[in-house]
Amino acid sequence: MSSNTSQTKYYTSTDKYVGDFKDGKRHGQGTFTYCNGYKYVGEFKDGEIDGQGTFTYPDGVKYVGEFKDGKRNGQGTYTWSDGSKYVGEWKGGEMWNGTIYDKDGNIIKKVVNGKMINQ
Repeated sequence: MSSNTSQTKYYTSTDKYVGDFKDGKRHGQGTFTYCNGYKYVGEFKDGEIDGQGTFTYPDGVKYVGEFKDGKRNGQGTYTWSDGSKYVGEWKGGEMWNGTIYDKDGNIIKKVVNGKMINQ
């Protein structure tokens, strides 16, 4: 019989997860704060980042979108600290089909089937 709980669990001296568990694994909604300043808020499945979520980096970079098996996968937006961004599809953690914009919203590049195309 599986059990669903919500709790806080520390993984190292400063890594911390607050959220739902199922059968002892991160599962459902949660927040994982890493000791190096990274932070993920969103869905987990069987202990992995999986589903919709937001991953922020200490340098101001942010990804908002879908994950599968711990990697960016599906639709998402990756915003660099200078304000430029990639909007589109990800596949296996890589940009797949989308557009890269500068901070003013001008198109810089397109990504088609994983390949960058200059505009």
